[in-house]
Amino acid sequence: METANFLTGQFLLAMPGIGDPRFEQAVIAVCAHDQKGALGIGIGAMIAGLGLHDVLQQVKIDPGDTPNVPIHFGGPMETRRGFVLHSCDWGGQDTIVVAGKWSLSGTIDVLRAIAEGRGPSRWLVALGYAGWGAGQLDEEMTRHGWLNVDDDEAMLFGTDTAERWTRGFNAAGIDPRLLGSESGRA
Repeated sequence: METANFLTGQFLLAMPGIGDPRFEQAVIAVCAHDQKGALGIGIGAMIAGLGLHDVLQQVKIDPGDTPNVPIHFGGPMETRRGFVLHSCDWGGQDTIVVAGKWSLSGTIDVLRAIAEGRGPSRWLVALGYAGWGAGQLDEEMTRHGWLNVDDDEAMLFGTDTAERWTRGFNAAGIDPRLLGSESGRA
């Protein structure tokens, strides 16, 4: 039986010239990938003018002393749906651990825990996600567009949003300044 190369727990980096402006310099944390499809959360761009306090107030949670951090653009699908990527030291009713590296929660209990100071020690919030149907990401990986890299949780929690794309290429031993925006044909 042939085993597929699933990308759960890795990061997708948009190559220059990906062809979709929504994904220019995108960094996507792949949270699930199997024969049924894939789901990832964008961590390379913020939503202008939207902070955590705005999100908490929309769901009627008192932000208390929680920092009003910017919200990430998680992807073009279900852009009003929130997700929290967080350290594995907290778990809620729908939390999934991603390849033992970080966790993903998508229900209000994680936001409530963060606001009350009893949530995960490290976290980031995103609206929307990137999704692929069965075999779609696998097919996209055969064309110019995405580079997958294996990195640790410091990509999420120890790197500024604006630096994640460059960090990912550097982790793969690639200087992104030397990349062209077109793929060649042999």
